Amino acid sequence: VPRGASVLVNVNGTAPGLWIERRDRIVVLLPGPPRELQTIFDTHVAPRLADLAHGQRLRRRVIKITGRAESQVDEIAQPIYTPLAGGTVPIQTTILATPGQIELHLSARGPDVGALDAALESGVMRLAEALAPAVFSVDGRSLEVVIGDLLKSRGWTIAVAESCTAGLVLGRLTEVPGSSGWVRGGVVAYADDVKTAQLGVPDATLAAHGAVSEPVAQAMADGVRSRLSADIGLAVTGIAGPAGGSEAKPVGTVV
Repeated sequence: VPRGASVLVNVNGTAPGLWIERRDRIVVLLPGPPRELQTIFDTHVAPRLADLAHGQRLRRRVIKITGRAESQVDEIAQPIYTPLAGGTVPIQTTILATPGQIELHLSARGPDVGALDAALESGVMRLAEALAPAVFSVDGRSLEVVIGDLLKSRGWTIAVAESCTAGLVLGRLTEVPGSSGWVRGGVVAYADDVKTAQLGVPDATLAAHGAVSEPVAQAMADGVRSRLSADIGLAVTGIAGPAGGSEAKPVGTVV
């Protein structure tokens, strides 16, 4: 235990938490297992932080967007979130780019949780309407969870055929608890002859358009849907690099 640290008792494990105050800084160290971390935080850390906040609360909402570049999102959102910062309940907005999606983080601080939540909800709805249909989540759900919920609500199943992603898409989908209820399976068809033998992609389609093309992706999706008896077939084919690209289809092209 470092000198000057307060021990935060861990009732679910052997590693204690630590609370360290130095000048105007506070450092909190917690064990990694969620069951231990959450209990120590709720029991020891949250009450101390509440006392230090003097009744101020921080609330945050996240809008998740896909299919648009960060600059495009900012261009559309900026005229909306700039006035929000000067409202009765000031809302601060941060734009973040993460792999495959853009996130808008809205936060507000004050003593009235109800007023904070109402202001944030209004801001989220205005931004989501302006950015539709690229917005896929305003409640914290990931893209794969949203997809799973949509499939479950319709009673549909999905199968995935992958080339350049080599199983990454299906891996994301099956990380969702309960995905066995709507994921049928998948085929990794990296080589062209596997696309033909396992997915029924016609040789003529491959010869005419190349493996990285919309007709081949469509044939892969149709093939995996039919062969795995799914309601929806999804396919991905592309040029991952570092070699293999051309002027017409450079490295990074994905269909």
